[in-house]
Amino acid sequence: MAGEKSAGHVDTDDGKFRVETDSMGEVKVPGNAYWGAQTQRAVENFSVSDLRIPVALVRALGRVKQAAAAVNGALGLLEPRIAEAIGKAAEEVAQGKWDAHFPIDVFQTGSGTSWNMNANEVIANRANELLGASVGSKKPVHPNDHVNRGQSSNDVIPTVISFANRVRLDGLVETMGLLQRSLARKAAEFAGVLKIGRTHLQDAVPMTLGQEFSGYARQIEKARELVMRCAPGLEELAIGGTALGTGINTHPDFARRVTASLAQATRIPFREASNKFEAIAARDSQVELMGALNATAVCLAKIANDMRLLASGPRTGLGEIVLPSLQPGSSIMPGKVNPVILEMTIQVAARVMGSNLSVSIGGQSGPLELNMMLPLIAWETLGSMELVKNTCEAFAVRCVDGIAANVARSREWIEQSLALVTPLALKIGYDRAAKLAQKALAENRTVRDVVIGEGVLSVEEADKILDPGSMLGPTE
Repeated sequence: MAGEKSAGHVDTDDGKFRVETDSMGEVKVPGNAYWGAQTQRAVENFSVSDLRIPVALVRALGRVKQAAAAVNGALGLLEPRIAEAIGKAAEEVAQGKWDAHFPIDVFQTGSGTSWNMNANEVIANRANELLGASVGSKKPVHPNDHVNRGQSSNDVIPTVISFANRVRLDGLVETMGLLQRSLARKAAEFAGVLKIGRTHLQDAVPMTLGQEFSGYARQIEKARELVMRCAPGLEELAIGGTALGTGINTHPDFARRVTASLAQATRIPFREASNKFEAIAARDSQVELMGALNATAVCLAKIANDMRLLASGPRTGLGEIVLPSLQPGSSIMPGKVNPVILEMTIQVAARVMGSNLSVSIGGQSGPLELNMMLPLIAWETLGSMELVKNTCEAFAVRCVDGIAANVARSREWIEQSLALVTPLALKIGYDRAAKLAQKALAENRTVRDVVIGEGVLSVEEADKILDPGSMLGPTE
């Protein structure tokens, strides 16, 4: 997921280093690192957390740099051998071969320049190695002059964020569909299970457990539709805008051809942003995405909390559903089993809701021509997508699919409910029906017993009018 450290490890404690230079002077770089001077400066400057670049963003950087090298080669802006070597090195980055060489903290310069330069340096060093040159030489492949040709961090990082979000979107939508279908199957399975409904946590009229679960399935379906509607905004890429959106230092055909290449490789309709000033200065597509993820988190939390109540007990709570038993629930109380998947889901929902606030703040933190919260936005959106995806799968497979109805307990609660008097109001009026309900409560009797005892209904009439199965839909 987004917060994980990149795979692998680069041993920087062996005492070996090389000296590289950048525009600010000399820098000591670990001898076995594929990154260079600018990455090393970022490592030394930004060390406030253990969070590193999302793996999905490393993959996206590799894909974008690979496409850029191919286009620059085709346009005659790079020598064929240089373009080919960059392309091979970038492909290796996209495949995850050099994950351990992306060591920079998430909390860094707001443009994500350090991540872009990290990619440029790793790809340049690996390309030089492929061409028979030494790592750190910057010859014949230079990280800025060649790998970054026609690009700026200001258009690359927004591009790779949207690219990574969109590539991950289909898997998220598919897994949300898995949960939706799981809930829908339970709705069908429980269609005949009568139970009491509740509003304000107080007894209400009867319903079926299937009707209750059908509401949950529709919640997830609507959240899924919200997430799907985010796709077009994520498919607009800022590449080609360079520093501000003007496209300075890039070929007129560069953006169109890079986006076409990415679209062809992924079969996703990526396209050149219609206004690159907006694409660089704003991150509204990520704010929209987090809004949809926030709505999904709210749905998950609501459903999980409901199921915790429905499964409470098993003997002193509602106990209308039985959850799968997955693990012991107490270190002191033998035999106790807790609703662990539901509790996990609620915690994930809380985390995603917090991430939504972070991205909302990040989205408005774009003074003038550049957003300066890009690394945080990348980490929060990709992390939330992965969390929601994995949680939906666990919720469906390890919880919902194994839920059983406690039919007998549900029937007991119906018989105890005072709300059975509701249809009687059509026959004797609201006020008189309310008094009968109050009498039943005060005397700890059922509504059926009271109305028959008071002579309001005959046994036959009570069987008909107070039948819970007749209260499940509209009546004349």
